[in-house]
Amino acid sequence: MAFVIGGLYAAGLYMMLRRSIVKLIIGLALFGHAANLLIFTVGGLSRAQPPILLYLSADGHAPVADPLPQALILTAIVIGFGVQSFALVLIHRVVQTVGTDDLDRMKSTDT
Repeated sequence: MAFVIGGLYAAGLYMMLRRSIVKLIIGLALFGHAANLLIFTVGGLSRAQPPILLYLSADGHAPVADPLPQALILTAIVIGFGVQSFALVLIHRVVQTVGTDDLDRMKSTDT
């Protein structure tokens, strides 16, 4: 899983360093997915029981899944979708105004 996360971060960084603003948004989306996978992996991927305590084991710990990483990831997905939607609308308006999606040609909006 570490290689997949590293690959997503590398691909996101590569896309963000491109000159096209659309590729910048794709890179941000890849960064968001990599961060979600990192939180999910650090939280401990397990096929344990749902987080409902019905019984405890002999050592006092219940074999349950931790719901906090899942809640954080769900929140991050919703916020990331909102930010990406806003960025796409903003980019659409900038391309209409400037006439290009090349970041080097967007030095001024005077046309």
